[in-house]
Amino acid sequence: MSNEKKFPMTEAGKKKLEEELEFLKTVKRKEVVERIKIARSFGDLSENSEYDSAKEDQAFVEGRISTLESMIRNAVIIEGELDNDVVQIGKTVTFVEIPDGDEETYTIVGSAEADPFEGLISNDSPIARSLLGKAVGEQVKVLTPGGEMDVKIVSIK
Repeated sequence: MSNEKKFPMTEAGKKKLEEELEFLKTVKRKEVVERIKIARSFGDLSENSEYDSAKEDQAFVEGRISTLESMIRNAVIIEGELDNDVVQIGKTVTFVEIPDGDEETYTIVGSAEADPFEGLISNDSPIARSLLGKAVGEQVKVLTPGGEMDVKIVSIK
């Protein structure tokens, strides 16, 4: 299955996915099975909302397990010794919006470990796509769903 999508990620991101997978397999899956067992004891399954809810949770957990297994299996680890002169996956980029000067810092990661609230943006995001391959001091036009903005790259780590 060489046609499977590759998931670029850091070693820490892969470890986080592996921990979530382990939790789902060892804890969450057992909890859902127990809920199904209890709901079955209530009798008629055709009008049993607890049973329906538990089965929906089971489908979600099994789907997430399958997704995580695929992501881990197809992970491409981003090496730490990358060039600090240009924006790449795995790098932390600080830029200033022009002209108002709001400074923002993001680490560009693969989509599997993106968490914008933690400052981790996907390499597929509009901001990251605009910044990738650029250098410190460059002014970049970023197309976002909210409109266009101009930024200047301040630092790359």
